[in-house]
Formats: sequence, C-alpha cells, structure tokens
Amino acid sequence: MKLELRRHIEEIMPLSIKDFDLIAPYFVPQRFTKGEFVFRQGDKVPYTYFVVSGLLKLLYSDASGKEHILSFAMEDWWETDYYAFYQEGRATMSLRCLEDTEVLHISLEDYHNLCGSFPRMEHFFLQKAISGHIASQQRILSLLGSSAEERYAMLLKRYPSLIQRVSKSQMAAFLGVSRETLSRFYS
Repeated sequence: MKLELRRHIEEIMPLSIKDFDLIAPYFVPQRFTKGEFVFRQGDKVPYTYFVVSGLLKLLYSDASGKEHILSFAMEDWWETDYYAFYQEGRATMSLRCLEDTEVLHISLEDYHNLCGSFPRMEHFFLQKAISGHIASQQRILSLLGSSAEERYAMLLKRYPSLIQRVSKSQMAAFLGVSRETLSRFYS
C-alpha cells in the first residue's frame, strides 16, 4: 500500500528512497468493508485518509434523516471531515465505504510531526488542499448555476469511472436530483 502513497507524493515532488523511508512510518494502513462507516456524524475524527483502493462517500444527514452526498473518494484521493480533523472536534458528516476499501491514515499529531521533520511535505499537503478547495468551489458553482443535465455531463467528463461504481440513487443524491430525473440522462 505504501508504494501507492510514494507514487502519489511523487506526482507533486520527487522523493529519494531515504526520504520515503522517513515519511512512510507516519501513515498507517487500515481496511474497511463495503457498507462500513469510517466515522459517523458526532464521532471524533482522529485521521485523514488516503484512499489506496476502494470507494467512499462523504455524507451529511439532515434533521429529517435525508442523506446528502458531499463527495465521493476513490483511489488517490484524500478524505475526512476536515473541520473535525483539524479542530479536533466532532464530525458533522459521515464517511462510509461503498466498496471494500484500503486506506493509509495519518493523525493530526503525526501530520504536524511529519511536516516539522520533513518540510517538503507541507508543500505536498498544501497542493492537495488547494486541489480539493478548487474542486469544492467548482461543485458549488455547478450546483448554483448548472442544470442537472449539465452537472451530470461534467461528472461524466471529469470522473467517467465513477459512474460505473456508484448506484443511480447515490449518483442522483450527489447531483441533487431525483433518481427518475437521473434515469432520463442514462438513456
């Protein structure tokens, strides 16, 4: 699993074997089964997760129990409830496995220790945070200014493999449409 992490980091910055040998111990492997929650709303969130294999969804359940899918996370993506992780508070969202999933996680303390002992990792994490922020802003803008069909077309263009891995009901929840509306786009 750590080879995937090395390849992922090297997409942003080169690493020597010695560098990676110093970085690797900060990341702990963990496996989850399909349907299992990594964390639930109200839980403490001690880790941020790098997805090695599998698929997760980050979701919010409102007061009426309706599920809102904020994002999906597949291979090479990072996911957590960032507010709860960095503020060491309680989750306002839940993270659930849609497939059997393997991750590497890092605690906040280890994150700070890693960045302190290996400052180039701060650059790596900054680049990942910027990419995530851009993606979040694009999603918000698409929800505000695009039709459901346009949002679906953008999703197909950006993440074609996701369509094959997510149920129509979950895809509809992510796009903010009914399952029936989404079915019209599949034809």
